Amino acid sequence: MKHIYFLADAHLGSLAIEHQRMQERRLVRFLDSIKTKAAAVYLLGDMFDFWDEYRHVVPKGYTRFLGKISELTDMGVEVHYFTGNHDIWTYGYLEQECGVILHRQPLTTDIYGHVFYLAHGDGLGDPDRKFKFLRWMFHNRTCQRLLNFVHPWWGMQLGQRWAKHSRLKRADGKEPPYMGEDREHLVLYTKEYLETHPNIDFFIYGHRHIELDLMLRKPVAAPEVYKNASDEEPREKGRARMLILGDWIWQFTYAVYDGEHMLLEEYVEGESQP
Repeated sequence: MKHIYFLADAHLGSLAIEHQRMQERRLVRFLDSIKTKAAAVYLLGDMFDFWDEYRHVVPKGYTRFLGKISELTDMGVEVHYFTGNHDIWTYGYLEQECGVILHRQPLTTDIYGHVFYLAHGDGLGDPDRKFKFLRWMFHNRTCQRLLNFVHPWWGMQLGQRWAKHSRLKRADGKEPPYMGEDREHLVLYTKEYLETHPNIDFFIYGHRHIELDLMLRKPVAAPEVYKNASDEEPREKGRARMLILGDWIWQFTYAVYDGEHMLLEEYVEGESQP
């Protein structure tokens, strides 16, 4: 059985990342190392630090990454691309030229007999009104059209400088560490969502730039035991698993699922990978 891979938050092209060329090459080498083992790759948002397509113009650069995902799709590997909060402005190029399957909203899907809830994670459970307003503005079609009235050079300058400013506001350009179950917005959102969707087995997110692997109890009176075609032994149905994938700036982390085991891994070059 071929593997399913999940990764997020490379922020390719960021003006705040000095090692961006090394970063892109490392990502491409990872994708090359899994291309014969993968049935699907889920890119859960913010793979670019800023991406804005015009009718006949796309952002400069990223040729190694775009070429590699095109190679994967040409080989028959499904590549699912989720827009994040930095790469919303895509209007067909990635689908038509690179063959990806684009997702603008969270996706609930069955993978090897298990139910997955997949999302970038921005806007889920976050009460920040300023962020909510910016997110609405960025997703608004009128605002998107107004941005594309600007010459591409100015539009890219605006977007890249905004993204750089956003990252450099944080200490060392990194997200705050894990704040605990009672304070993490994505954890709180997931627990609430699980109350009405107890069929979900895995929740996987990007966005937070931390590694998290958390077991959550489902809202049932007692754990149920069930078995499906992919299981050798019955499994407990009373728990769901939530993962946040880290990033591909400093951590180079990803999740891999083989139909039975889910692993959160770090890509270390020169070592064999699952």
